[in-house]
Amino acid sequence: MAEVDDAVIDVVASEVINGCTITGDSDYSDKAVDPTSVEMRVKRKAKRLAKSLSRDSGIVNGHGGTATVVQLKRRWKNNRKSRNGFTKRGEIKKGGAGGKGVWGKLGEESDLDAAIDMKDPNYDSDLLDDDNIVLREITPESSDEDLKNSITFNILEYYEHGDTDEAAMTLSELNIVSKWHLITQVSVEVALEHKPSQREMTSILLSDLYGRLIKQKEIAQGFDVILGNLPDLILDTPDAPIVVGCFLARTIADDCLPPKIIDFFKEKNYSDLANQALIKAHNLLNIKHGLTRLDNVWGVGGSLRPVQYLVRQMNMLLDEYLCSGDLQEAIRCILELEVPHFHHELVYEAVVDVIEAMNTHTEIAMCKLLKALYDAIIITPEMMNKGFDRVFDVLDDISIDVPLASAVLERFLDMCINAGFLEREVLRKIPTRASARKRYVSEGDGGRLKEA
Repeated sequence: MAEVDDAVIDVVASEVINGCTITGDSDYSDKAVDPTSVEMRVKRKAKRLAKSLSRDSGIVNGHGGTATVVQLKRRWKNNRKSRNGFTKRGEIKKGGAGGKGVWGKLGEESDLDAAIDMKDPNYDSDLLDDDNIVLREITPESSDEDLKNSITFNILEYYEHGDTDEAAMTLSELNIVSKWHLITQVSVEVALEHKPSQREMTSILLSDLYGRLIKQKEIAQGFDVILGNLPDLILDTPDAPIVVGCFLARTIADDCLPPKIIDFFKEKNYSDLANQALIKAHNLLNIKHGLTRLDNVWGVGGSLRPVQYLVRQMNMLLDEYLCSGDLQEAIRCILELEVPHFHHELVYEAVVDVIEAMNTHTEIAMCKLLKALYDAIIITPEMMNKGFDRVFDVLDDISIDVPLASAVLERFLDMCINAGFLEREVLRKIPTRASARKRYVSEGDGGRLKEA
């Protein structure tokens, strides 16, 4: 048996196991292998070079010959190991977005930057390439009922602060596209149920909104709807035709509508109530200095009226109440004055009338009126106490004309305290007899004071 080098035996063993061939110029490449050496190859433990060889690796002959390369015929495409070396065991390749029949990553359907498939049958090249097309979000206009509720809320809020700029800003924020006439319509309808001072504020608001939010055509359209709704408006406001006529005339005086708009409305077949409103507006515009007088068509506000005028109006309503005994009419007249800060004058005049009348009927009537005003919170406790304090301050002067003024006042105070709208502490504020008007005995007594 020929002697075989250990390195050659290892190479031959790997050839038998892995099916490799030996190439190169080695001395052992052309030698036939002795059959008897197979027994040695089986008995000798061969080295498995397949694990340490790469696809391009080779073995160099240890005897200094040329390089002997071992080519391993392995199918690397069927290898299940990761080729990039980064995937760890247990991780999903491609994040679960790859593979046949897979929908893709979660949330990928909402990706706005996704490429558009030009092969899609729904693809329109002109849709996105046209620069004249602008895509923007729009909100549909609200219904008439929702707009009326929003405008009503803003008008009532305007009555509280009285700032036309603030009202214009809040109205402009409403979702109104083509129904701007609702501002005029709702403003006038809300003002019908309020006092003259609020009607004056409504006229000022319409004048300020003209040219900013609403145009002449929209104001005319609003009055057109109001004139058509007068049969329904008169159910809540009996004088609705007169008030609407005043609003129309005031709007024309403020240059928001042309005067010929009245003739335009007369050509339409409105109801008789609408004709009354148009006649009222026509008369107000044709009187002498009509445009100037229309500035005060709603009267002068309570806080701007002279004090003497307010005192005279309060005396007149008290006298009318004593004659008629109509409590509701007296309360209505007091509210129309719109001077809550001057209600102490009403209390003062009522107590003075009680002292000067000196009869039970007047005392009962005035006590009933003051109690009704107190229960309705028209006269506050502060105004009530201030009115009685003013009477206490001038009681000495009243006693000159009415000597029994103190006795009548005490009796009326007891009646008011028993009614429950006056506190008993008020009795302590009544002036005593010592501070009352001093009485002399006679001229011949030398100026001596009469003993008590």
